[in-house]
Amino acid sequence: MSTPPKPPQEPEQPSGTSAAPSAYPYPNPQSPAPGGPGAFPPAAGSAPGQQNFYATPTLVGAPGRPGVPAQPGPHPSYPYGQQAPYPPPPPPGGGTGAGRAVLWAAAGAVVASAAWAAGVFLIGVNTDQADLRGYGAPANLCSSTDYSSFEGEYPDTDGTPTHNALKDPALDSSSCSISLKKTASSYADAYLTSQVDLHRQTDPGPEFTASWKNYDESHTGYDVESVDDIGDEAYLVSQDTTSGTSSGSIYATLAVRDGWATYTMTYSAYLSSYDTDKDPPKLDEVTDWLKADAKTTMDGLKD
Repeated sequence: MSTPPKPPQEPEQPSGTSAAPSAYPYPNPQSPAPGGPGAFPPAAGSAPGQQNFYATPTLVGAPGRPGVPAQPGPHPSYPYGQQAPYPPPPPPGGGTGAGRAVLWAAAGAVVASAAWAAGVFLIGVNTDQADLRGYGAPANLCSSTDYSSFEGEYPDTDGTPTHNALKDPALDSSSCSISLKKTASSYADAYLTSQVDLHRQTDPGPEFTASWKNYDESHTGYDVESVDDIGDEAYLVSQDTTSGTSSGSIYATLAVRDGWATYTMTYSAYLSSYDTDKDPPKLDEVTDWLKADAKTTMDGLKD
């Protein structure tokens, strides 16, 4: 443990001279001689004639020595000579321009935040803005799907079509899958699927266009065609790899957007040497059937 330093000893004053009191609390040649006017009595244990330097108070308000700032005087608002802990507030209506600017900026931020919160509270999420055009999403879409255009090629009716449905404040969705069979076929020769989505809180337009209009950019070997006279926009995506043989596949999807409602109808057939179907329909025939049945189905989905 280090030893605290000893207080410095006062230099001796020439005999017969009297020094003026100093505002500096430590001894210097101007400090009063021991026992002189204004001196404090020596502390207990001090040697005779030795001044108690650490008991000498600082003269508040007196000028300091050169290079040392003067001690501030007592603030008039604080009694008993207490010094203010920090500068007093500016008088009413006064203050510097910078201070007023900071206060006005803070007040403006508070007002802006309150206005924003009030706007969010008043506006909220308005689901009434969903442009559904009167479409519905039935629990069983198969009962509402028209595929009469395909019945000439596939006369056998699917007795067990599958369907699914979803109900949510953000989205209503319903889908159907139907097996298409030619006469005397034991298994499905082709498949027809349809799906309707009602977007209740978000506009599907931009993403719908990006996904279907540019389908050929992300799926090699597919053709994309814009279709008029159905909904706000519609795209026909197709691919035919049969090339006049009994193998390969035929695929076609008609995707339609009408307001915030979207509808897709898809035909797919996969051929192989094991299939009894050696004469599938042409792609042009399939796309015509899709256009006709999609229009009829969408009209039936409106309330």
